[in-house]
Amino acid sequence: MASKAADFAETVMPGVSPRARKITLALLTITYFFSYMDRQILSILIEDIKADLVLTDTQIGIVAGLAFAVFYATLGIPVAWLADRKNRRNIISIALALWSGATALCGFANNFVHLLLARIGVGIGEAGSSPPSHSMIADLYGPKKRAGALAIYSLGVTLGAAMGTILGGTIAHFYGWRMAFFVIGLPGILLAIAVRLFAVEPPRGMSDAAQTVADDSSPSLWDGFRALWQNRAARHLVAGVTITSMIGYALTSWGPAYYIRSFGFDKLEIALYIAPILAVAGVAGTVGGGKLADRLAERHGLHSQSMMIAVGKTAALPFLFALYLLQDAWWAMASYFIALLFQSCYLGPTFALIQGLAPLKMRAVWAAITLLVINLIGLGAGPTAIGILSDVYRGAFGEESLRYALLTGAAFTPWAVWHYWRAGKALKEMERAAA
Repeated sequence: MASKAADFAETVMPGVSPRARKITLALLTITYFFSYMDRQILSILIEDIKADLVLTDTQIGIVAGLAFAVFYATLGIPVAWLADRKNRRNIISIALALWSGATALCGFANNFVHLLLARIGVGIGEAGSSPPSHSMIADLYGPKKRAGALAIYSLGVTLGAAMGTILGGTIAHFYGWRMAFFVIGLPGILLAIAVRLFAVEPPRGMSDAAQTVADDSSPSLWDGFRALWQNRAARHLVAGVTITSMIGYALTSWGPAYYIRSFGFDKLEIALYIAPILAVAGVAGTVGGGKLADRLAERHGLHSQSMMIAVGKTAALPFLFALYLLQDAWWAMASYFIALLFQSCYLGPTFALIQGLAPLKMRAVWAAITLLVINLIGLGAGPTAIGILSDVYRGAFGEESLRYALLTGAAFTPWAVWHYWRAGKALKEMERAAA
């Protein structure tokens, strides 16, 4: 009976038309795109801002990582609690307008404190986006389609980061770094209106009909923390994606500065050549990973999705090391292109697995807890630690200090692989027990 109900949820999904579902997923993906574009733009402007405001790598690391992450991650928890009870679409719309305005305010910064406060504003706004979005997508798409849908949503990471680099670098080259913040930030306010008008709020549990009747409780925030911690597979998934994010955020935040310092590229070359090429690899890896994950789950069970990520990250590791060890710029970029093809597979399947493991009325809270850990450690510690290491290594490596700081971060990859492998083992045991 449960199987029939789940199949019904996969195909019919009463309450939301297929067209409305697609429009909502598109708007949520574009919102996520704006989120990453607004946070990534800082990376291509680092060298200009550093020179203009006379900042150190450590200060830049704090602005790019810790200051943003602390508010983004911690406020995500109460926002998620609210999203499990109130209209998620409206929360996302208000948050989008807030962080877009704060991004534009970065262009008015005249010193470290001004820039710090504006970036805190961006973090506060963006806290209201991802947890409600994950919850809505989990309600719009059933378990057999969820990894693919969340992989599409996750394109916002790759495309948003690329577009932040492309637009930020191009605008800053011709009009200065302040204008780049204005042009990137203000259109998000118009998008916030579109989300409010055209996205739909799906019924909770719509895509998991078999569970809806049984789950009529009103869990507390503490219940969400405790339930996630008690789930062994979820614990390892959160640990794996956190370490992966720490490495990834370090590179996306410092990548353009690394290309400029170690390979001699300028902002316009990075914006027009490097970022688009790398975006292709990221999109291919993200979409391909999501589709492959759905197929593997259909044939072998959900545990195969976590194993797929472990294999992909292992295959990517030597090419990621090559990015930092090769002296030739274009060979290094080619290696990174290959690394991205393999390592970008993790986002959609990871969040889909976490949403699938979460009780229905804890989905937004589980997403927020995941994002809390990811961003406090990954986004908060990653870029900040690289900035500190770069300053520490400067005595030994001079202008190449950033290269070896990033290489140090990449060396944590096997730790993430181990957690994904352990998550796969735990999921397989759960599947056997349920059979």
